[in-house]
Amino acid sequence: MSVVTPELIRQFDVSGPRYTSYPTADRFVEAFGEDDYVLALQQRRIGSNAKAMPLSLYVHVPFCESLCYYCACNKIITKHPERAEAYLSYLNREIDLHTEHCGVNQHVSQLHIGGGTPTFLTNDGLTELMDMIRRSFVLVPGGEYSIEVDPRTVNNDRLTFLYQLGFNRLSFGVQDFDPQVQEAVHRVQPAEQVFDLVREARRIGFQSVNVDLIYGLPRQTPESFERTLAQISELRPDRIALYAYAHLPERFKPQRRIIAAELPTASVKVSMLARSLQVFEDVGYVYVGMDHFALPDDSLAVAKRQGRLHRNFQGYSTQPDCDLIGLGVSSIGKVGATYSQNAKTLDEYYDSINRGRLPIVRGLALSRDDLLRRAVITALMCQGEVLYESVEQAWLIDFHRYFAQEMNQLRPMAEQGLIKLRDDGIEVTAMGWHFVRGVAMVFDRYLQGNRNRERFSRII
Repeated sequence: MSVVTPELIRQFDVSGPRYTSYPTADRFVEAFGEDDYVLALQQRRIGSNAKAMPLSLYVHVPFCESLCYYCACNKIITKHPERAEAYLSYLNREIDLHTEHCGVNQHVSQLHIGGGTPTFLTNDGLTELMDMIRRSFVLVPGGEYSIEVDPRTVNNDRLTFLYQLGFNRLSFGVQDFDPQVQEAVHRVQPAEQVFDLVREARRIGFQSVNVDLIYGLPRQTPESFERTLAQISELRPDRIALYAYAHLPERFKPQRRIIAAELPTASVKVSMLARSLQVFEDVGYVYVGMDHFALPDDSLAVAKRQGRLHRNFQGYSTQPDCDLIGLGVSSIGKVGATYSQNAKTLDEYYDSINRGRLPIVRGLALSRDDLLRRAVITALMCQGEVLYESVEQAWLIDFHRYFAQEMNQLRPMAEQGLIKLRDDGIEVTAMGWHFVRGVAMVFDRYLQGNRNRERFSRII
């Protein structure tokens, strides 16, 4: 593996998007509202063979029993499960508002329940949620139906219940197995508990188990993270999501409880990332992309081999160009050439639905340039490659002329060994994967100055 020099670390120790969308969510505008979103839903409905068009659903459950200090998600900390009962009733009404415009029985091949902590819901609440989804949508056989799980909120019986509800994929939030790190971020969960749950999930028959890890947390060291990597290798989940911790205490109040002096330096973070890449490759994982690994027979690895990989608001996905309907407070959706986001507070979310309106508060209708640049950025982030001819044929442009300025910016990266500028396209090298966000940023026309970048996490 190529050596990441201190000079490269300093060069790329900057803020930048994760490109779960392009344009990124900070470009959404309040001028885009419910009427624009309804139009997109209606256009989907009248499209040819609309019910069979790919569709994903994301449902946000914002409640958590305890606060994890690193968390930047939209969440509500509460010990009162009854608060979820009212929330579910509003979710049901939001679904009804959607089906008024897009029709019932749309075919869904991908469902993700996220949070917050979805397993904050009681068994009755989860049953109610799945029943309301099935009343309005068709969950097709062979689809991917996943739920995020806090290991502290489930046992073996509850895993069986989730499987019986129709979930076939689980995502466990682990972050780190080191007790000192867990204490520093206020999320203590013994490794043995996770091992037992993963073992049980496999016995029950879940198709895929994902584990979330975070590097760059307080009190993490290369040595402590090496132990976590060894434990994860032994656990051998089907997928691994490895995220860089983004310390933005000015934006996310819980992070103010983290002691900044205990955070690893940028160079240490890069060493942990580099070691993670090596360890997971050595034990047989496919490096899917920026933050995802999968076993070779997992559908995510298969999608990458077949060129079907895509990136959406949940990260890497097996469904390219798939419409995504976001349900619940703060959820983001993508329908046609539009993005939209729901209200971020419960009061505002409830108020919109009480008025019989979808709770859209902002969004964006993408221009042709947006769509073109999204295609290029997605190719870089997902396949690590952009082929000039395929882009030119799809968009009727001369690539080098259209992106003349961007190609000039890429040349120093090629000299540094981050990319290869081939005659037929752009290729991200093994070392370049460390900084693929920086490569993609070259094609982001909205990043004109450092002022715009400070809203994002650090690249490394």
